[in-house]
Amino acid sequence: MFSLDVASICAVTGSTLLAGDGARIAKDVAIDSRDVVTDGLFVAFCGERVDGNAYAPAAIHNGAACVVLTADPTDELLDTAAKNTCAVVRAQDDDGEEFMLRLAQAWREMHADWFVVGVTGSVGKTTTKDMLAAAISAQYKTHATKGNFNNLIGLPLTILSAPEDTQVIVAEMGMNHPGEIARLAAAAHPTLAVITNVGTSHIGLLGSRENIAKAKAEIVSGMVQDSLEGMQIKPCLYLVSSDDFSTYIATKYAQASAVATSYVGTSTHDNLSARNIKLTDEGYVCCNVYYEDGDIQPVQLPIPGKHLVNDYLLALAVADKLAINHKASIEGIQHMPQTHMRLEIVGGTDKPRIIDDSYNASPSSMAAALDVLASLPCRGKRIAVLGEMGEMGKMARELHNYVGAYAAAKPLDMLVLIGSEFVGGMREAAITMGMSDDKIEMFESVDAAVAALKPILEPHDVVLAKASRASALDQFVKGVLA
Repeated sequence: MFSLDVASICAVTGSTLLAGDGARIAKDVAIDSRDVVTDGLFVAFCGERVDGNAYAPAAIHNGAACVVLTADPTDELLDTAAKNTCAVVRAQDDDGEEFMLRLAQAWREMHADWFVVGVTGSVGKTTTKDMLAAAISAQYKTHATKGNFNNLIGLPLTILSAPEDTQVIVAEMGMNHPGEIARLAAAAHPTLAVITNVGTSHIGLLGSRENIAKAKAEIVSGMVQDSLEGMQIKPCLYLVSSDDFSTYIATKYAQASAVATSYVGTSTHDNLSARNIKLTDEGYVCCNVYYEDGDIQPVQLPIPGKHLVNDYLLALAVADKLAINHKASIEGIQHMPQTHMRLEIVGGTDKPRIIDDSYNASPSSMAAALDVLASLPCRGKRIAVLGEMGEMGKMARELHNYVGAYAAAKPLDMLVLIGSEFVGGMREAAITMGMSDDKIEMFESVDAAVAALKPILEPHDVVLAKASRASALDQFVKGVLA
């Protein structure tokens, strides 16, 4: 865990010590005053709705050794800090994100024995990260990003919270704007990196899929050669061969940075491939995994959905690079805990089965979730409950309509659309593609949908709940199962 004297913290971050003892040791970084431990380091952020600087006194009372401010300290705060022997630091330019990134980079560089694997992509980052962590944990002490805590604050917290005996860090890297992945990669210094795909997530912020590809490719800028258990490992980027931007990223970015590339997919030309793919009655993929050394392993994925095959292969490919036994890495993934609200099947017995995929959504993940719904056995009604997707920008209406049209091609007994701005277009697209109007229901709120659907849902029904997080379809799941 993180532990460093205040003077050194100031030196590596360019911050200023305003008050207190520079020799004081601070540890266990927190950005919420309630999470501060004795002798902890609290970093305050000026948010749009909450000013973290206002909680610095609470952090001091909770035992902080140092508080890092992003605004002028009040006399009251300085007095409280002095009484509690707490150091007060001012972040350079009042930039809390840059403070965290610099601190994480310095801490990473102080731990040359840590080996880092980076994960980014439009869809599937968190699932791939979880699979990677499970596979690598079969042989190495592994620390991974919690949940999807993958932004300019989350990634530093991942690095700063790694236990001292960590051997491998699996770091998920998300972004909203160009340049952010480069900043994350500079802090983490990954040796192996994965790009799951280039989709339409954040297209409203970046403008085009090509710009998204460029942003994801920034990960190569921070990649470094490193060693693990005596193995010298050169930088390598893992890509999915079927993604239409993989060759672009490999030739324009990876090669230019002297980073090798390795491909996974379903082709005999891939470095690691899945073949003979079949779906069980419950929607789980069974296939044979073909390794470069000629080994063939029969597997069954632990999460339903054919779209997860590439994520699974990316995890196995990295584990293979780290010389982890094939069967051990497969077994590790097989027994990994499933991430909440990501294709999580809940309910059953005297309740309908619900595929809870309510954490986030993009057009491609919407389509994948509808595929899972269509593949599951169902003795009752097959129902898709879809909300709206965020961050689609000027293409939002068109992309939502695509989802409506795709849903029309599935064997649904009912299509439920929740929202206000785009659901009308989704409905019209579904009807245009042949879905009967009497199979489609629209609601402006989750509460209205729960009130209408809960009385008619039966134990043999299978229901998909899928939308961006802001649509709060997790509340639909809770409401129906309550």
